[in-house]
Amino acid sequence: MTDAKAQMVIRRPVREVFDAFVDPDVTTKIWFTHSTGRVEQGKHLRWDWEMYDVSAEVDVLTVVDLERIVIEWPYGPDETPTEVEWTFTPLGEAATFVTVTNRGFSGSPEDVANQAVDSTEGFALLLVGAKALLEHGIELNLVADHSPPETRS
Repeated sequence: MTDAKAQMVIRRPVREVFDAFVDPDVTTKIWFTHSTGRVEQGKHLRWDWEMYDVSAEVDVLTVVDLERIVIEWPYGPDETPTEVEWTFTPLGEAATFVTVTNRGFSGSPEDVANQAVDSTEGFALLLVGAKALLEHGIELNLVADHSPPETRS
């Protein structure tokens, strides 16, 4: 099975880092542009990336405060549901190790590999953006600048 995985130390307390991924007021500064609500277990949310005219319907499967978030969302050309898991490991009182794993890709071996690479890249950008915002208060606009309209064919 091919999974996508990205990980990063964010030098902020686990409470602050975890909250950044469940609170759309923070997450919209680093990832999607709009959410229909806070990430809470059992919720069905819609996340929008308005700059790309794209949205995703997200089911929140698990939320363990300060430890873990698991969602299911459509991914790939056939929009098969895949699972995304964030884990938050405190490194002392002032740093958090965040791991994001996306699993359950479908299609041919080449399709699965392409989806895993694309997902790894996307979640790496998300973690770098979170690190910049939480550690330095800088919004890098990584997701918006990844594929600006002027470069799309």
